[in-house]
Amino acid sequence: MPIGPPPLPGLPYPPPAVAFDPVTDHQLGPTEPVPRASLWSNPAFRRIWTAATVSIFGSLITRMALPFVAILVLSANSFDVALVRAMDLIAGLSIGLVAGAWVDRLRRRPVLIWADLGRAVLLTTIPIAAFGGWLSLPQLLIVAFLSAILTTFFDSADVAFLPTIVQRGDLMRANGAIAASTSVSEFLAFGSAGFLVQLLTGPVTMLIDAATYIVSAVLIGSIRVKEPPPKSKEEREPVLEEIRVGLRIVAHNPILRALTLASMALGGLWGVFGAIWYLFALEDLGLDPAAIGIIAAVGGFASLVGAVFTTRLNRRFGIGPIVIGAMLMTALGNFLMPLAPAGAPLIAMSFLIAQQLINDSAATAYDITEVSVRQSLVGDRQLGRVNATVRVGVLLASLVCTLAAGALAVQIGLRETAFIAPIGGLLGALILWLSPVRRLQSVGPGEAGGPEAAPA
Repeated sequence: MPIGPPPLPGLPYPPPAVAFDPVTDHQLGPTEPVPRASLWSNPAFRRIWTAATVSIFGSLITRMALPFVAILVLSANSFDVALVRAMDLIAGLSIGLVAGAWVDRLRRRPVLIWADLGRAVLLTTIPIAAFGGWLSLPQLLIVAFLSAILTTFFDSADVAFLPTIVQRGDLMRANGAIAASTSVSEFLAFGSAGFLVQLLTGPVTMLIDAATYIVSAVLIGSIRVKEPPPKSKEEREPVLEEIRVGLRIVAHNPILRALTLASMALGGLWGVFGAIWYLFALEDLGLDPAAIGIIAAVGGFASLVGAVFTTRLNRRFGIGPIVIGAMLMTALGNFLMPLAPAGAPLIAMSFLIAQQLINDSAATAYDITEVSVRQSLVGDRQLGRVNATVRVGVLLASLVCTLAAGALAVQIGLRETAFIAPIGGLLGALILWLSPVRRLQSVGPGEAGGPEAAPA
């Protein structure tokens, strides 16, 4: 991969570059990172982009509605809310590596479709239970857990499916386009979720998410791109051995290893943040669900800004400076949360809005860049396992920090616990600075099958 100083002012970017193997650092030859075709002339990408936009809109509504169901309907405390959120993490940890191995064994499109349909059915049980008067915290935990298992399969297959329908030279633009539409969905979903919860109640609001999963399944089902065939049953290795291959790829590749550790640090930051944010806004700052929805919607706008400018920022400054800068900005943004004053709702909102503007734009830039690097370095039939390895690492860090923050907040208070979150961003920036990622400028596309990031 090209490593070196940014291009000189006035020269076209990217300049001719020499590629190096990410593990051995041996010269591979010239790369061609310039995209060769328009994304929007690709009907398969248009469908996957639309499906992602619709599905994410509903998912983000549920992300707000589910904690409100626990807090407002079931009178949950901070640890209960943390436990509901932890179901996502527990499910991902328990099945994540196996899901990655099976995604590499299967065609990805059917996995995406069945995961969407299964999540739609599970979420529909919550309003049914609410109408019947038997909704309980254990049911929320079960639904969250089973939905997270399906999400684990979906996410592993989703990242691995994109290089099938998009040229690798276009991956950063494709991820940026999906992130941009995700940001718009976040703005609209969070902006409306608080009002929907107040008007329709949390359980009914989650019907919207169920409907969006069905729409997503139909759109993905209409894609007719032929996927590379997976290995036959005779060629497969045992699942545990396949899982070990995915772990070794990440462990022995210095670029993937550093990005994974940094992502885990960022996951810890979000674990602390997610465990206390809703309760802190409701109880300590005295904000209502509608105000919280408006604040979260601003985060969607900030994510859109990050998505729009990430590709050009990477071209201008290089991958290393962007991911390190994004980590530092995320840490800075999180310091604003515990500084928000109580008893002054408008001033408190301004602090949380500033936090969203800084956090979400920086985190989106990091996510787009990190995923694009991963997709460019890893071969098609290894990508599911590598995705799962990264996801499990991030979930483990998030789970530990989520549960620890929920328990700690009961003991020392929400505001005091919030001061811990920025440590994740600072640690992530340090990991990247001490790694080869600091010098990374760009990653060229591999050949048709993608480069094999084999262990050293």
